[in-house]
Amino acid sequence: MRRTLALAVVMLAVAANGFAIGQARITGKITDAVTKKPIENAVVTATAVEAKTFKEDYKAKKDGSYAIFLVDGTIRYEFAWSAPGYQTYKETMKLKLGEPNARDIALAPAGAVSATVPASEIRIDPAVQAFNEGAQLANEGKNVEALAKFTEAVAAKPDLTAGWQAIAKVQLRNKKYAEAIVAANKAIEVDPEDLDMNIVLFESYTATGDKAKAAEFKKKLPASAPNLFNDAARAINAGKDAEAEPLLKQAVAIDDKFSQAYYELGMLYVRMGKNADAKANLEKYLALDPTGKDAAVAKEMMKYVK
Repeated sequence: MRRTLALAVVMLAVAANGFAIGQARITGKITDAVTKKPIENAVVTATAVEAKTFKEDYKAKKDGSYAIFLVDGTIRYEFAWSAPGYQTYKETMKLKLGEPNARDIALAPAGAVSATVPASEIRIDPAVQAFNEGAQLANEGKNVEALAKFTEAVAAKPDLTAGWQAIAKVQLRNKKYAEAIVAANKAIEVDPEDLDMNIVLFESYTATGDKAKAAEFKKKLPASAPNLFNDAARAINAGKDAEAEPLLKQAVAIDDKFSQAYYELGMLYVRMGKNADAKANLEKYLALDPTGKDAAVAKEMMKYVK
């Protein structure tokens, strides 16, 4: 077990050091073109069509939302949106770097004339539009403006789970713990197993001194920080940063002295372009392990995430 972990860490270091500012992301929601309701078992398949061999499936959440992070956003990919009982829609595109690349897709049921109604051809839901604007602002570090947009989104559409999730995360970042708790509880009404929201609730209840509630949500987090770290290492080595992020966050929630988890979380945020989060986690790593084996890399990276 120890040997496997060491190998994973070495591979992670290589991946982090080789990162270039070329990551891209695409987000959106997949709905039924007829009923307009979200398709909760939809899958988005990303396949590189040039330069390299890459193919990966990404499962949408219960509310139909999806988020894909691609380490190499400098090449074109074919995206295929599919779900059982629906016609698959495919589109080849090169994503814009540093932008959310919002792409809502409405799939037509099998046997319908049209395979899809792309976002460009349907009326944009005001709630979704507000959410997308909020996501853009959050990516730019404008938390106050982003929060206003997310609040506008859930006011227009109270069942917009992604909106409540975003509010919970921003409020936790702002140390507005009571507000974070309210938003996270709204989100878990739809998905009680939402790991990100359970982490938000654990951290928020801990910060407010509610030991009973903190203990309740801690039970929902996997008990072994090393096991979570190993799972995250495998995800990162497979190019699945989006899957690794919640695992690393859980690891440090369970063991707040787990320096290596802070380091990998910091490097992950560097790759995602989330400089503030990258800086916070790398600083935590250096505080816990100032002479650690990755300290030099962390100090060097700190120069670029100010």
